[in-house]
Amino acid sequence: MLRFVTAGESHGETLVATLSGMPAGVRVDLGRVNRDLWRRQQGFGRGGRMKIETDKAHIVSGVRHGHTIGSPIAILLRNRDWKNWTETLPVEDYEGSSEHARPVSRPRPGHADLAGAIKYNYPEARYILERASARETAARVAAGAFAKLLLSEFGIEVLSHVVAVGDVKLGRRATWAELQALAAKDEVLLNCVDPEVEQRMKAVVDEAIRTKDTCGGIFEIVVRGAPIGLGSHVSWDAKLDGRLAQAIVSMQAVKGVEIGSAAVAAASPGSKVQDTIHYDRDAREFTRGSNTAGGLEGGITNGQDVVVRGYLKPISTLRRPLESVDLSTREPASAAYERSDVAVIPAAGVIGEAMVALTIAAAFLEKFGGDSLGEVRRNYDGYLQQVRSY
Repeated sequence: MLRFVTAGESHGETLVATLSGMPAGVRVDLGRVNRDLWRRQQGFGRGGRMKIETDKAHIVSGVRHGHTIGSPIAILLRNRDWKNWTETLPVEDYEGSSEHARPVSRPRPGHADLAGAIKYNYPEARYILERASARETAARVAAGAFAKLLLSEFGIEVLSHVVAVGDVKLGRRATWAELQALAAKDEVLLNCVDPEVEQRMKAVVDEAIRTKDTCGGIFEIVVRGAPIGLGSHVSWDAKLDGRLAQAIVSMQAVKGVEIGSAAVAAASPGSKVQDTIHYDRDAREFTRGSNTAGGLEGGITNGQDVVVRGYLKPISTLRRPLESVDLSTREPASAAYERSDVAVIPAAGVIGEAMVALTIAAAFLEKFGGDSLGEVRRNYDGYLQQVRSY
């Protein structure tokens, strides 16, 4: 079973990602891992933290001589900002530590601050926001990059793009070539495939910056090359669409998910939104007339592109603070301000790639798993022969 766990606080010494269940023999391209970490930090509207951190994966276990060895993989991502927080967030207490505390007693609407402080019985929200921070997603991206490396061994690729920023939307489907071109760019604005639409998206972010506000949007993840048969219809928690939805909504600030053309389908007659089935006798394979289902039917991949969208609310920390309450006095107060972004939709797409890749890779190993890459490949090749002879 492929499993990952992250640890670490936003301003702690390091973030940690551990990934277990990877078969031995997968070639590890550290450049690809670090490329995804770099992509997560890009995009117009990012805050000052991205000028401090330069995320690089430091692998301390599970990889030797450039290949996975079957044991758990541990990845460290050091926080360069830690030097400014060593006295505020020490592991061991020390005399006078209270003088260096940076309490968050005015919880921010939209964050975990208030609910977390009450849940864990803290007088203020510092420890809550340190872990709830989206800084944690850097560790997810590192783990997801390993899932991508595994999937790429079998011709499965995962890419993303931005569909909407505020009320500006891309009114068409992106081509795979366009997504590949975006992923290869060395300068990222808002990661939209249409330059004209991207400029209008930028204007939305510019206005949010001017008014000290924030903006949200929609990102889309596309998986190409997934075989028919990942996931299952037999129980609710085996359905791959449900697992993908949970993976996306687990991301900070994501409040909704869409698979395929769900929003359009909900407002359309059934005759217009089903993916008709055909058979190509020359290729000896089933084909579809469309892909409104987003590559998933009955919780099972059907061989088409898997298409998942995440709906990202505007970042909750505003430079123009919202109304809140002081936890010590219970009096009205302006919400606390922690260094933050204005827009993070391109970064959310990269994080979404990681979460989708981890979910698809887990389902892939459940079906074709083995202790080594060679064993997985034998199982996979045997299944493809079964599919071809169906």
